Amino acid sequence: MLTQPEAYYDADTFARIKAAADQQETPVLIVDTKTFGEQLDHLMACFPYANTYYAVKANPEVAVLEILRDRGCNFDIASRYELDKVLSLGVGGDRVSFGNTIKKIKDIRYAYEKGVRLFASDSEADLRNIAEAAPGSKVFVRILTEGSQTADWPLSRKFGCHVDMAIELCIMARDLGLKPYGISFHVGSQQRDIGAWDSAIAKVKWIFERLKEEENIEMKMVNLGGGFPANYISRTNPLETYAEEITRFLKEDFGDELPDVILEPGRSLAANAGILVSEVVLVSRKNRTGLDRWVYTDIGKFGGFVETMDEAIKYPLYVEKDGDTEEVIIAGPTCDSADILYEQYKYELPLSLEAGDRMYWFSTGAYTTTYSAIEFNGFPPLKTICI
Repeated sequence: MLTQPEAYYDADTFARIKAAADQQETPVLIVDTKTFGEQLDHLMACFPYANTYYAVKANPEVAVLEILRDRGCNFDIASRYELDKVLSLGVGGDRVSFGNTIKKIKDIRYAYEKGVRLFASDSEADLRNIAEAAPGSKVFVRILTEGSQTADWPLSRKFGCHVDMAIELCIMARDLGLKPYGISFHVGSQQRDIGAWDSAIAKVKWIFERLKEEENIEMKMVNLGGGFPANYISRTNPLETYAEEITRFLKEDFGDELPDVILEPGRSLAANAGILVSEVVLVSRKNRTGLDRWVYTDIGKFGGFVETMDEAIKYPLYVEKDGDTEEVIIAGPTCDSADILYEQYKYELPLSLEAGDRMYWFSTGAYTTTYSAIEFNGFPPLKTICI
């Protein structure tokens, strides 16, 4: 069954985005700022007690960041370059969290000089760097979580530490003159199992109690990370359900006196606001009796579709052609054999599809442009138009 726009966008929104796309060469990402603002308002209404720190890496377009700035939101940055972009919009360092646990000491110092006073950490070496380059700052320690494999884009053990080490790091932070402020976690991007937050929040509560009882350290904040859903082919629970359940988990562990709560949304805000438009370059078969029809398009893994790796994220795909359909293999345009988007998961596309036809990839506003290669095979980075 072919994807239909009305399953993902209201008629006016899709018409507005398509009209903008029709004026552009492909590939191009069209970001609808109205949709982004609505997604943000929805999230903030679902979590009225939480502070939003937008994950800039999801989509750093200036028009997007300005909406967040004007709504009074904060920013989670992964590098000094993202920091510069946020600061250039008149945002103070006090509204920024340096959420990357892997950072050079000179970048910590740079952020501190720009007014950043909130840093993530998950190791002794990084914590000592923060103490040296950003004295007196607040730190939150990121812990490992189980259950990431139920997410569409799981997170590895690259980030976070065991709860016992988290306790040790909070004590060390105090002894180094820093302010042990909170604990963070990330249950995986596009997380389908809401229960993953339950076990993680329970760990945070246990850490808070241990530190209070044994070290008289009073932790103030829990950072719930991201992981909230976007509308891909495999649908999720609505955001309201996530909010109701996560709020219940928090109250079960902390009662009515909740600590400061931070969210780090990215995908859930930006994905649905974007439609990526590509063009069919070639349709072919590998031999005259071949059952597989290959559809090559002008964007691939290296042009912004990195999250098709292992076919993890399955974007809804719309084409204007109709008629009888057939399963296809979809691949990108580069001279790299890894540049195949979908081979195991079979999209069905019309037999009438041909070179020059446009393909509309829905919910592509997050983690596409920021993954786009600079000049692989000479192709330029993915262009973005904000409307």
